[in-house]
Amino acid sequence: MELNIHDFPAGSEKSKVEVADATFGADYNEALIHQVVTAYLAGARAGTAAQKNRSAVRGGGAKPWRQKGTGRARAGTSRSPIWRSGGVTFAASPRNYEQKVNKKMYRAAMRSILSELIRKDRLKIVADLAIETPKTKALNGALNGMGLDNVLIISGEVDENLYLAARNIPHVGVTDVTAMDPVGLVSYANVLMTESALKQIEGALA
Repeated sequence: MELNIHDFPAGSEKSKVEVADATFGADYNEALIHQVVTAYLAGARAGTAAQKNRSAVRGGGAKPWRQKGTGRARAGTSRSPIWRSGGVTFAASPRNYEQKVNKKMYRAAMRSILSELIRKDRLKIVADLAIETPKTKALNGALNGMGLDNVLIISGEVDENLYLAARNIPHVGVTDVTAMDPVGLVSYANVLMTESALKQIEGALA
């Protein structure tokens, strides 16, 4: 299949590029995409929440008072959850939220996402995104000229000027191919990608 390559920042069609149908013409698999996105978000959770239960709280070894004859409710420890300074009833403990996703499933989900972006005309390819100076105004004007206000920019390699120019623009993200993830692809309304990034992705997902 052929994709149009746009001129940046003019936005006009410049040429065409041939890409593999298996990578950018895959069927939309909503269930697989949901599974991969959920797993990615779960893997980002810290899982460091921790509280002390009644056995972890210091003290409470002696019975506060005798079992019978005091007129008070029986008590076996002063670290009971119903006591002040006692343990937490259902205490949180550190845990790992990671979900297993096979590489084959991950690549299939990425192919499905990119193919759907192309079908909905939400993926724009440009020949180059060279930014000579980190000027936010210039980049914002170029994106507005192309009709892109909520966009993820994907470049072939890390471009510091591009990152600095885009970091103060709302709803605009910048990443390279190695840091691209499924959550970013589905979170933005549009994706702006360089031709070099397109070729790298095609080789990685083939």
